[in-house]
Order: sequence, then C-alpha cells, then structure tokens
Amino acid sequence: MAEAFSVKLSQARAPFVLALDVGSTASRGGLFDATGRPIIGTRIKVDHDFTTSQSGRSEISPDAVVDEVAAIIDAIAAPKFTGQIAAVGLDTFSSAVVGVDDGDAITPCFTYADSRPREDVLTLRRTTDEAALQRRTGTRFHSSYLPARLHWLRRTDPDTFDLASTWMSLGEYVYEQLLGVHGVSMASAAWTGLLNRHTGEWDPETLALAGITPSHLAPILPGDATFTTPRDVAKRWPALSDAAWVPSVPDGLAATLGPGTNARTITLGSSTSGAMRVLVDGVPPDVPDGLWAYRVHEEKTLLGGALNDVGRMVTWLDSTLSLPSKAVRESWMHGRPNPASPIVLPFLTGERSTGWRSDARAVVFDLGENSDPAAIYRGTIEGIAMTYRRVAEQMAEVTGESDGIIATGGITQSFPSWLQVLANVLGTPVTPKAMKRSTLRGAALLALDQVAPDVERAVHEAADPVTPNRAWVAEYNARYERFCELYETLFG
Repeated sequence: MAEAFSVKLSQARAPFVLALDVGSTASRGGLFDATGRPIIGTRIKVDHDFTTSQSGRSEISPDAVVDEVAAIIDAIAAPKFTGQIAAVGLDTFSSAVVGVDDGDAITPCFTYADSRPREDVLTLRRTTDEAALQRRTGTRFHSSYLPARLHWLRRTDPDTFDLASTWMSLGEYVYEQLLGVHGVSMASAAWTGLLNRHTGEWDPETLALAGITPSHLAPILPGDATFTTPRDVAKRWPALSDAAWVPSVPDGLAATLGPGTNARTITLGSSTSGAMRVLVDGVPPDVPDGLWAYRVHEEKTLLGGALNDVGRMVTWLDSTLSLPSKAVRESWMHGRPNPASPIVLPFLTGERSTGWRSDARAVVFDLGENSDPAAIYRGTIEGIAMTYRRVAEQMAEVTGESDGIIATGGITQSFPSWLQVLANVLGTPVTPKAMKRSTLRGAALLALDQVAPDVERAVHEAADPVTPNRAWVAEYNARYERFCELYETLFG
C-alpha cells in the first residue's frame, strides 16, 4: 500500500526533481514533485554493507557506490521524463573520505564508523588546544573527522597518503566520476572538521594538523551553486539534459530538512546510527563540548550530536540473544523500568557525542540472576535513550526550550514501542513522524529550493505525541544517574 503522502504521476506537479541518498545500508533514489511529495512507482533501492573488522575498520568501495548511484539513475531517469526533471539532489552518509589521484580513488571510502584513528585522536588531544579547535570548527577530535583520520593515514600508510592529490567526501567523488566536476558544498566541508565556521573557509591551523594544504581539498561552493549536465552525461540520461545538479550534502542535513520541521523543533533520527539536530540562525559563538556545530550554509548552522550505534545496537541484540517474536519484544518496552535490567553503555563502534571517545566499547553492567533476555533487551534500549538524553541536555544550553522533538528514521517506524522508553528517559513528549525515506526527501527539498523556490511544500502530518509517564520519572532519573556514573568511571 503506497504511503498516503505520495502522489501519482498523473497528479504530480511539475517540475520534478530526482533525489539520491547513499546511506549506511543502501543507496536509494526517487522522483519528487514540486511540492516535495514522492511520486509513486519511482523509488529504487540498492543494498550494500560496510566492510568491518574487530580492529575498528569500516569501509566501502567508493566505485561500487558510484555504480549503485548510476544504476539508480538508469532505472529512474527514463526518456519519458525528458523535459520534466529540473534538478538532481544527492546526500551521502556523513564524515566519509576518499583519497583520490588523477580523478580515481586510491583508497577505500573510510566511513564515519571507522575507529582505527583512535590513537591519533589521543595524540592530537595531548598536543593541541581542543577547546580552541571547537571554537573555530565546531567539532572535536574524533576518528570520524579528517584531522585524526588523515593523521592516522599519514602515520600508517605514508606512501598512499603522499600519493593522494585530493581528499573528497563520498558525494564529491560520486559527482567527480559521474559528471567530472570538482567542488564541495559548505555542509560537506563542515562535516570534515576542517572548516572554519566563522570564515566559511578551510581552517589553516587544522589543515596543518592533518598534514595537508587547501590544494588537497575542493573549493567551497556558495549555497546557491549548481552543476550543469555535461554533454556526454546528457547522452546517457536525456531526461537529465537540462537538470541542475545540486552539490552533495551530508545525510544529517537532509534528514533534518526532510520531515519539514520548523526552526525551533529538534529532529531526532534513529536508524543505523542516530542524532539530534536543530537548525539555528547564524554562527553560535559558543558550542557545548559534547556537541558539534556545522555551518551548513552562509546563514545557517546545524547544531546537535550524533550516535554511532542505534539500529546497529538493536540488530546486535536481535542476532545475539535468543529472542521471541517481535510482538513480545515490543511488549518488553511497556511498563515501569525493570529492576533486573542492567545498565548498558551502547558503544559497539565507539562514541561520538557527547564524550567523543572513539575507543569506547559497549558495556553491560550489573547483570544478575534475574537478568533474563527481556531485562537485557530493555536495559539496552534504555541505554540508547540515555545517550540521546546526554545530547539533549547540552543542546538545551544553546537553544533553551524547543518547540518539541520530532522522531524519524527506520527504528522509529519498525520499533514504535521504543518511543515510550525514549519519552520516559528524556522526560519530554516525542512526536513520531512516520515518513518513509525522510532523508531522501531532504535531498529533494534542497534541489527544489534551487528550481522551484516559490512553490508551497506539502506538509506531512505527524502522529500524536508519545508522552512520558510522570509516575516513573524518579526511577528513570535514578537509572540515568547510574548510567552517567558508569560512563565517567570507564570513559570520563
């Protein structure tokens, strides 16, 4: 059954845009009409996986991703759409980097979850004023950002490091291969940890830490920049011959825009990874040390924090424990906290916000003889919610009281009972927005801003908010205090 928000092709309003989203588990594409509604029958998905290891490796072939994106365009940009597709928008998973020489990749794509530079994070922290770094770039030292990642590559593989003439985000590389164009959006630049958020240019001090110069990076494009379709590309895809290609952005920005929230609403994403984000005007002068502040546009900053392991932690639970049906697991989320539940620090692949501990690993604490699968499952879900609470508390220092929290993402839709735990832990209502592929829609909206800025966007209605049970506030607060104490003892 099609999503009610979608529209039939015969009822879609021109112009159309083609949106592309490269996520952690798949690449996706689809057509959207001028109001931002997905057009029924045009959505395509190609699955993929990261290559991982116990050492912290997390990679994917950048050329395989290029092939996936090209195959999606082949399937969607049919000749019948010639003259109707006005723009193409692309987002990819953020904090990814590819080493390139003479236009071709000479390294894999290192993903945000690759924690092998953790020793380099510690080295940089010992030798650099990290607070000053965050004031300039809005980021801390972490294995997902380029200062530590390039420091690690220079230390462990100097020959490859020296051979790379350019370091690109994954989206840049896709456009380099498909269009032969070179340039990076300010949003993608911000996610590298190398952008000076005050000047909007590459930060010389941070580049020096990474061992590179501005010549190793693409020029930063203005917010209204687009690429035109080259002649050879138009021959392959005639439907895109007149399309404007919007520079790639990180999925975190697209996921924030996709649900259509207002400026004072916090978007809480829960998919393979997770995040809490809010767009603020200008450049905040101060950023709490557990958060990031990405300058995504000349006039906007995305403030928030990210979690490596949300859906990844749920998948681990489902594959590790001997579990009953999904309906039974859903029932475990109801009711007051289970006293037999352990305290769980959910860091399978390291921590980003708020402690920035790339070396952190998951911990299950206080198991007892009554800690059955239901108790362990509930404790782990609570642990995920508590990592969000740590982010929310620091966001409030900058934003004050928000207009609410909108929850999106695959976990929200496939595991709805977890929202009650989340609301209880956060102590505030959480409103689910069961929009399929909201990140893909975010890429579409960015493209529509370029080619149909005056068309009113359709509004996707949210469900009723899930409210916390006030009778259990004291119990959840006590468990949260134990969570924080355990964190400080092990990783503080």
